[in-house]
Amino acid sequence: MTTYEEYRRATMFFDAKDYISAARILAPIVAGDPSNRALVELLGRAYFHSAQLSRAEEAFRRLVELDPGNGWAYEALARSLERQSRRDDAARYRRLARAMGADASTGTEVSVTAADLA
Repeated sequence: MTTYEEYRRATMFFDAKDYISAARILAPIVAGDPSNRALVELLGRAYFHSAQLSRAEEAFRRLVELDPGNGWAYEALARSLERQSRRDDAARYRRLARAMGADASTGTEVSVTAADLA
């Protein structure tokens, strides 16, 4: 399977709220392509929703590193830290997210095209 096909497969599991399976599919793909922002983001979201919070934190830190202008990535990192009861650590990233115009959200919507995965 191509990276895009594996991504689509993981997305199907994610959309079905089977976040653990989505993460299992994505982890080796991200290990092989750690600079792919779409893959890293979906992996972080899968970890976050399956309460694998330290892994979610790691993925979102990687996403911030890959795309430092992405306010949503800072928001996701802040939320991961807050869910680990690390509110002081989260505050810094929450302020950065706000400065970049990211809103606190209850949900996340991400659209990815095949070109993003190439």
